[in-house]
Amino acid sequence: MATESKRILVVDDDPDIVESLKMVLESADYDVDTAGSAQEAFARIQANPPALILLDIMMPDGTEGFHFVWRLRNEYPEPACNIPILVLTAIHSTTQLRFYPDQTDGEYGPGEFLPVQGFLDKPVEPSGLLRKISEVLGPGE
Repeated sequence: MATESKRILVVDDDPDIVESLKMVLESADYDVDTAGSAQEAFARIQANPPALILLDIMMPDGTEGFHFVWRLRNEYPEPACNIPILVLTAIHSTTQLRFYPDQTDGEYGPGEFLPVQGFLDKPVEPSGLLRKISEVLGPGE
């Protein structure tokens, strides 16, 4: 079984995506917890804070993922407010909106629009997902 430091919370309302992510993560020796909504994710965090959160943006309440990030970062005490978040989203394939522009707009620099540690477009390649998680969490044990 993976150590506590390797526990990941997957927050996504699509059970097929959750199951595929769970298989990839468990094959890399991560312990995986899941939540289908922001409300469920907050309950999981309070019960047992993970080392990292994989978060979908578009969930049952629209842009629920955005609200989740801001609430976690601004309303929760340490250490919960500092849990690294990687956003997994398919929205870039369906809209012109970009969550992580490559250029500054004068006020925000590249990647500063949402206080998370990274963005990955769905569908994500397992190797790319694991590489990004490793970058965020640091070297494995």
